[in-house]
Amino acid sequence: MATLLEREFIFVTGKGGVGKTTVAGALGLAAAAQGRRTVVCEVGDQHRLSRVFGVSPPSPDREAQLAPGLWTTSIEPDAVLRHWLEVQLHSRALVALLSRTPVFVYFIAAVPGAREVVTLAQAWNLAQPERWGDKQAGYDTVIVDAPASGHALGMLRTPRTFGDIARVGTIRRQADRVRALVTDPERAAYVTVALPEEMPVTETLELETQLEEEVGMGPAAIVANGLLSQRFSAAELEQLGETTPNGGPPELEAALDAARLQGNRARAQQGQLRRLRRGARAPVLTLPQLLDGELDPDGLEQLARELERKL
Repeated sequence: MATLLEREFIFVTGKGGVGKTTVAGALGLAAAAQGRRTVVCEVGDQHRLSRVFGVSPPSPDREAQLAPGLWTTSIEPDAVLRHWLEVQLHSRALVALLSRTPVFVYFIAAVPGAREVVTLAQAWNLAQPERWGDKQAGYDTVIVDAPASGHALGMLRTPRTFGDIARVGTIRRQADRVRALVTDPERAAYVTVALPEEMPVTETLELETQLEEEVGMGPAAIVANGLLSQRFSAAELEQLGETTPNGGPPELEAALDAARLQGNRARAQQGQLRRLRRGARAPVLTLPQLLDGELDPDGLEQLARELERKL
């Protein structure tokens, strides 16, 4: 079976605020370093990675290059749907006219899962040797920086639901193609991201089972993100807890407080990491907490090298 970075489609999800975009970007750099032409797709009008790299945001129908072998794009369902219809109807003018009619707008809003299917269909399209309506080459690896876990599961469910609604025709064929991609363990992989904290770990363990039920396979890897280094042993932490500055300078008291806080947080994280590893069936990888606050290309490159070493 292909390794994680050799898959066509990598879907990154997890509880909100756990660093999915960071992990998706690091995976993208790692895949590009292995010679794979890679694109990271952010869902919705986000453009986080382009800001990290200081490049202009991609347009709806084009990707922006971040680094050698790595691009990013933002999948905006309405723009993708218009482009898909242009290809099917062979008329941009007709689609422009249709998209301004209230009936069309209400129809698209009312169809269950239409935007989710369109989002996955665009990710599928980016992996094709030749894409819809033009001669652009597809990518070797498409990484989807997906919504938070509940919404992501709904998105993965929609190709089956949509295919059942549209039993024949172009829409059914597209839904079937997308479903074939997202359920094929040779072509697709899932990565879930968690912080080493109680609620994210609990949700990640539940998500593993839910992925198995929805797509027939669990995550290829779980990434525990933002792990603090363990600078103190249990004995040293106990000693720090008993240490008082005894009227010393305020700077010493602040330093002791910071050391105690960091040590206790690191110990708590290690406890949650052990719980995650005991409960998970997928391999659990760790990424360190970066010291420099805001994420930048150097920090993302550091995380990419860490992931590549552990995969």
